Amino acid sequence: MQQFKVSGMSCGHCVRAVTQAIQALDQAARVEVDLAAGLVHVEGSLDAAQIQAVIHEEGYEVVPA
Repeated sequence: MQQFKVSGMSCGHCVRAVTQAIQALDQAARVEVDLAAGLVHVEGSLDAAQIQAVIHEEGYEVVPA
């Protein structure tokens, strides 16, 4: 499972946007978003660069852990 620190997420819409964007590339991906901690956990076939790019495309920033 990969973990990303993401800034800018604040609500249920953010959770859905990030989850749907990742699952658009990998339908079988398991995505868990922890809004309070600002973390996105992804289990699937995508590499870190792909996940970071799609999160960025949704308007959120992946910050170094």
